[in-house]
Amino acid sequence: MRRWYGLDEVPSGWGRSVVTIGVFDGVHRGHQHIVGSTVELAKERGLPTVVITFDPHPDEVVRPGTHPPLLCSPKRRAELLAGLGTDAVMVLPFTLELSRMGPDEFVQSVLVDRLHAAHVVVGENFRFGHKAKGDVALLQDLGEKYDFTAEGVPLVANGETISSSYIRELLFDGDVVGAAEALGRPHRVEGVVVRGHQRGRALGFPTANLETLPHTAIPSDGVYAGWLVCDSDAYPGARWPTAISIGTNPTFEGQERTVEAHALDRDDLDLYGEHVAVDFAVRIRDTLKFESIEALVEEMHRDVARSREITRF
Repeated sequence: MRRWYGLDEVPSGWGRSVVTIGVFDGVHRGHQHIVGSTVELAKERGLPTVVITFDPHPDEVVRPGTHPPLLCSPKRRAELLAGLGTDAVMVLPFTLELSRMGPDEFVQSVLVDRLHAAHVVVGENFRFGHKAKGDVALLQDLGEKYDFTAEGVPLVANGETISSSYIRELLFDGDVVGAAEALGRPHRVEGVVVRGHQRGRALGFPTANLETLPHTAIPSDGVYAGWLVCDSDAYPGARWPTAISIGTNPTFEGQERTVEAHALDRDDLDLYGEHVAVDFAVRIRDTLKFESIEALVEEMHRDVARSREITRF
């Protein structure tokens, strides 16, 4: 499987291919349906599949500050797309120059000159070119001009329409179970472990405090069961059952919103500086302000017991 960052990394001898294009934030089940359709069509035609995605999110360039929270990091998105049976994933840097290309120029420079597209598959609501002037119908017209065919595919899975915005709404409500159903896997939040106030360790529940990636879609405040994932030299392929807390630690009059993960039955981990991820399984409860430290600790014991019960299988 090939990975390219930008058009210049496409080999000069690259032949005809079947291409799909989209932001694919979250690579949810609707996206998987589109990519799967592309892969099947490519197999029928005996051609390689190329997936084009963008970094940063186009809204970040076109309308700075208005882009949505991201369901996965660009690296994770490329990994997920690569795992769907594609032959190549190209992360296309989304720049002001790219945003100002007209639909015809975009098609010619990206799909025709570099990837020699024989067929293009996109979501039925796909828009492209300067000020999003291009749609599926125009893409089909340009295909006739440049000798490729094109089709728009609905973002559905088992008859259910799925969108990234719908999943963001679920996460805003703390519904990580619903989000996982739409994604086809648990929602993941990534970050580097940094030093916090170390209150958890003092209370007997050491936590990994994540400095999350910018613009991450973080579920609503609360306590969740899930898994802490680390794939470093020190902890290759590690995945620990975990209790996850999101919020401002109101019992301690905290102001900063944090994501903290307590790996169950592990007080020997040294994760400072490690890039880790938390996968969310179930929301256990709201974030609460307790009248005493003792009451907080009692509740934390219940949180851990519930998390162990949820993640033990």
